Amino acid sequence: MEDGGVVRFMEGNEAVVEGAVAAGVRFFAGYPITPATEIAEHMSIRMPQVGGTFMQMEDELASLAAVIGASVGGVKSMDATSGPGISLKNENIGFAVAAEIPCVIINVQRTGPGIGSVTMAQQDLMQARWGSHGDYTVIALAPASVQECYDLTIRAVNLSERFRTPVILLLDTFLGHLSERVVLETPKEIIDRPRPTVPPEKYLTFDAEGDEIPRMADFGGPYRSKIIGNMHNKAGGYTRSPEIFEALIRRWQGKVLARRNEYTDVERFMIEDARVAVITWGTTARSAKRAIRIAREEGIPVGLFRPRTVWPFPGREVEDLSGRVGQIVVPEMNLGQMYIEVDRWSRGRCGVHPVNQVDGQAILPARILEKIKEVA
Repeated sequence: MEDGGVVRFMEGNEAVVEGAVAAGVRFFAGYPITPATEIAEHMSIRMPQVGGTFMQMEDELASLAAVIGASVGGVKSMDATSGPGISLKNENIGFAVAAEIPCVIINVQRTGPGIGSVTMAQQDLMQARWGSHGDYTVIALAPASVQECYDLTIRAVNLSERFRTPVILLLDTFLGHLSERVVLETPKEIIDRPRPTVPPEKYLTFDAEGDEIPRMADFGGPYRSKIIGNMHNKAGGYTRSPEIFEALIRRWQGKVLARRNEYTDVERFMIEDARVAVITWGTTARSAKRAIRIAREEGIPVGLFRPRTVWPFPGREVEDLSGRVGQIVVPEMNLGQMYIEVDRWSRGRCGVHPVNQVDGQAILPARILEKIKEVA
């Protein structure tokens, strides 16, 4: 025991499962895919142990459909896959956005596109944001350690319930299979979806008066719910009204964006006096920290800025940082997906320099250090 928590040695995928259980997830549906299969394997053991339900579905689309159904029934629910599976789930991700269904989706990324390869990658950042069609905003989190796999899974469940939206957790092959020391602390806060406060006869499924987040009744109870993925009115009825279209789409985005201060989470490491900032995410931050320590030993004032909340992107924070440093280095295991956002928000205030690698290997500290010295 440590500070009220149980100390374990486990891999990232198992830590995700323990975080989900701690946050109250009691339904998991999935379909095996490397490097995420261990999540399903551990869930098949843990769900029965805590009174939950595990289902292996026939494919990825059906997996998320089952998760949506369980969530509508009032159970906190989760799915896990890799990039090719997310591609197949995106129809139901869009449905969950439109019907405002809380659910958590784990993506243990692999190198792609297509079926890809089970190697190191961070290539699904833009997919997490724009994978489905239409204008919408989901929340996506990215851990960099096994401890954060546990902690951020709890946060992902809480945020999905708080905002009635899908939340995506982005791991990668390395982190999913890495084993580290983890403290399994009891969550300080457990959030449940907002519940109806009106009598059943006055309940409207998508009535979001007041706070932009509709109150959600369990399907099959005394409240009549009409769950629909079409454009709809407050009662859940199909509509073709331009006024309702406008208000509904803006509300879906607004309920998340207007409250970004509740969940925006950034790690800052040696950044206070930095003249060069390294902005990265996920496991690449581990290499970045090593490079920063070496650079500091050599007298280069450099620090790390790492979003744990990658969507919505912490643009205001990057904008502020870009006014305080001379150069920004953006290493990532893709061809510049976060770089696009960093460059956009820096607005030309400083130099922004990508370090990209897509060979299925981790970016080594030496490569990041080389770029730091080049621009410092």
